[in-house]
Amino acid sequence: MKLSRYFLPTIKENPAEAQIASHRLMLRAGLIRQSSAGIYSWLPLGLQVLKKIEQIVREEQVRAGAQELLMPTIQSADLWRESGRYDDYGREMLRITDRHERDMLYGPTNEELITDIFRSNVKSYKDLPLNLFHIQWKFRDEIRPRFGVMRGREFLMKDNYSFDIDEASARHSYNAMFIAYLRTFARMGLKAIPMRADTGPIGGDLSHEFIVVAPTGESEVFYHKSFDDLDVMSETSDVNFDGDLQPLVDRWTAEYAATDEMHDATACDVPEAELINGRGIEVGHIFFFGDKYSTPMGALVQDNTGQKIPAQMGSYGIGVSRLVGAIIEASHDDDGIIWPEAVAPFKVGIINLRHGDEGTTGVCDDLYAKLQAAGVEVLYDDRDERAGSKFSNMDLIGVPWQIVIGPRGVKNGMAELKCRATGEKSEVSLDTVLDQFIG
Repeated sequence: MKLSRYFLPTIKENPAEAQIASHRLMLRAGLIRQSSAGIYSWLPLGLQVLKKIEQIVREEQVRAGAQELLMPTIQSADLWRESGRYDDYGREMLRITDRHERDMLYGPTNEELITDIFRSNVKSYKDLPLNLFHIQWKFRDEIRPRFGVMRGREFLMKDNYSFDIDEASARHSYNAMFIAYLRTFARMGLKAIPMRADTGPIGGDLSHEFIVVAPTGESEVFYHKSFDDLDVMSETSDVNFDGDLQPLVDRWTAEYAATDEMHDATACDVPEAELINGRGIEVGHIFFFGDKYSTPMGALVQDNTGQKIPAQMGSYGIGVSRLVGAIIEASHDDDGIIWPEAVAPFKVGIINLRHGDEGTTGVCDDLYAKLQAAGVEVLYDDRDERAGSKFSNMDLIGVPWQIVIGPRGVKNGMAELKCRATGEKSEVSLDTVLDQFIG
């Protein structure tokens, strides 16, 4: 994409309403614009990142055995009355009455709706286990929406739901999602620590939050320093989701890890020198709640003896839009965003230092065309702007690699290559610069 044609409304100064780094940088870098309190429009750059994150989430769900569907944003209140949650959920739920005086709601979550789909279509243990997910917009009417997409009212969420015949198989489904979550966040360049959590309004007796450690995180966290040495991808590269997953889950839950809400200093036996006290951001939450919904809603399946019993259920959420903010909180500097390559909107940025110079423009145009032909996502700053402005802009939006080309470099057959994450710069031959990104 040529920047001269790209809709990227950046802002030089920090917006007064933004209190944390991710909110400031998402506004300044032209990722989002506020529509109303806690509700945002996603502009092209932000949407590209959102789609990258969504795809990683989707791939890891499918890898773990979940199947994708799509449920509506508007749900019938009758389903929530069946489960008993319609009145209990609180004012965060947006309640609606349609033209026929039917009570509806804008879904904050989907336990009731998915249970209705299940009970209408699955009758036998032979159809289990079953795990269904979707990636859909949700609405929760937060009393004080703040921090941009980190605590908004409308947000994109991956939620999925497992159905099993008994508790043992349901816990296997829970473990599969536990490992899928570890892999999902690691692929995005994040270290997410699973922490025992309160089940809240979802219900159940087993729950973990996945917390990304970041200096500007909203929650205080306490965890054993050994988590910093665990490597998710190497330990799960050949995981068999049909096999026994408990040993791997045990490895990731053996050491102490708790948010401030769950932390008990008297019960924590970690030596002070080995206990890390920091800040964190919740990016995922998983629950096992047995028959909390299947019993009141009549989601029964016939077991191998012919008896009808309630399905054992779990639910699993990832804040897809929230992850954009969480990644920025964990990876930025004074100059702007530092995107991990897996979620970056563009992998490479080309900076033409001399707009209008035939030689420089010719080299930049040629390199841009070759990168595009090779399938490399590239942003080409071809604008008639000062070099300093181009450098600042590219740092602000966080493109992982910058190729800087000017008249002197063209004369010498060289380009400057900059790594955004480290700031390291190197001189690279124009004949070989393409090889850095095509292998």
